Amino acid sequence: AGLEASFERCLSTLWVAYHPIVAAPARRIFAFEALMRSKEPSLPHPGAVIDAAVRLDTLDTLGRTIRARVAGELVQAPADARIFVNLHVTDLMDPSLSSPDSPLSQHAHRVVLEMTERASLDAVKDVRARIADLRALGYQIAVDDLGAGYAGLSSFALLEPEFVKLDMSLVRGLDTSSTKQRVIRSMTSLSHEMGISVVAEGVETIEEAKVLIDLECDYLQGFLYARPSYPFPDPKWPDP
Repeated sequence: AGLEASFERCLSTLWVAYHPIVAAPARRIFAFEALMRSKEPSLPHPGAVIDAAVRLDTLDTLGRTIRARVAGELVQAPADARIFVNLHVTDLMDPSLSSPDSPLSQHAHRVVLEMTERASLDAVKDVRARIADLRALGYQIAVDDLGAGYAGLSSFALLEPEFVKLDMSLVRGLDTSSTKQRVIRSMTSLSHEMGISVVAEGVETIEEAKVLIDLECDYLQGFLYARPSYPFPDPKWPDP
């Protein structure tokens, strides 16, 4: 009962922070990632909120609440910016996600759905068909946390995403790590051969950004440019 009350308060205070994804050399905003936040102190971070939703069997309610909130705010975003929205693997089984009448589907052509690489897709039947239905509505797909998760490169073959997001564990300190540079160069090359754009997450220093640009990462995201904030933060452009 206590957890259920906490979760209800969480939903009532839920808000969305947005984190810019930039085309660094052009100093242009490409997209914003939508990040769940809540003012409920007993569920102090997104992981705690998701764990509570799993325990209460209310992941569908959580996902629908977040997507509706993003849909309501998306109209305020720069006209040419996409919005990346995180999905839990079970969201793929929610009929409202692929409904043409859902709030977010009205803006599907501007939305990239992020599937975390830390979650296994094995539990979802007919993944390819579900992804095809989403693409038919206009959504694009991203594989998140590549290089840190459960499924490995099998997510490439299964989802055939338009975007991959390199996990920050690969990005952090790569300017002093030749091994990380080789890994990112290989991942970027493979992605481009498959027509997939690459986003590097967790960029915090100018040195990291320079190397990522040299390695031909398409887009960068991190505290170097902005912190997640209320819609819609303007990035700063540090001198290279």
